[in-house]
Amino acid sequence: MEEKIRITKGSVQETLIIPLYARKMCCEKFPSLYNDPAAVEVCKKLDYDFSNLDKKSENVFYEFGGLEGAMRQLDMMWEINDYLKQHPKASIVCLGCGLDIDPRRCGTADNKIYNLDYPDTIKAREQLVGRYEREINIPGNINDLAWLDQIDVTDGAILYAAGVFHYFKKKDVKKLTLKAIEKIPGGRLVFDVVNEFGYKMMMKTVLRNWEMGDVSAYFRTNDPLNEFKAWSEKMDVSVRSYMRGYYDMKNPEVKGIHRFLASVADKMLGMTIVRFDFK
Repeated sequence: MEEKIRITKGSVQETLIIPLYARKMCCEKFPSLYNDPAAVEVCKKLDYDFSNLDKKSENVFYEFGGLEGAMRQLDMMWEINDYLKQHPKASIVCLGCGLDIDPRRCGTADNKIYNLDYPDTIKAREQLVGRYEREINIPGNINDLAWLDQIDVTDGAILYAAGVFHYFKKKDVKKLTLKAIEKIPGGRLVFDVVNEFGYKMMMKTVLRNWEMGDVSAYFRTNDPLNEFKAWSEKMDVSVRSYMRGYYDMKNPEVKGIHRFLASVADKMLGMTIVRFDFK
């Protein structure tokens, strides 16, 4: 029997497996809407006490939190596959990858996958999910834009950040965008964002725990389409609602309360998927 990987409380690995567990939960609760067999398999390989998470999984709001994360992953994969239709040999770049392995389900052997995150996260990732044959892991700070020089953009590239830019300052996201436009003509950047109210609601616990202080410069917007269009004339901007912009949630596995919360999330919190297409 394969020896299980022990996860220590308070470790980097533990912070990574909590969203992984949420994806596993969604596979079990919403199988016809969301399928992530890798999340299920990885959780089986871990020596970790999931009992507290199992209890939480019966709470409707925790269920919705997992569903929200799953829908975001589905949105990102939709955008990746859409880009690959026109650029079949393009690179796929996951910014702030954590344990995200959805790019492995996109494209073919012709599509290189680049995973970017802090060195300790990349180390934990390689231990927990291994390295796929077409993957290149890049340890470092995303705001150090030298990583752009390591990406093969010969046949195009799609960059995406799922749940990542909330922790960035707006000026840094803009700087990254403008540099990517320069480096990847014809490329695409996809990410999620919330409005001012959504930021306060979603991030209040994080802000307190991280002692981030004045957060006025952090990334959110009340008008994504018009604000981001002003960043550059060298890109087209499009937006879709996060929970309901790509997939129909009128699914018998999805409870009425979940659909109501999805409506609230998209409208009141301004949860949005944004796409930049570089010219």
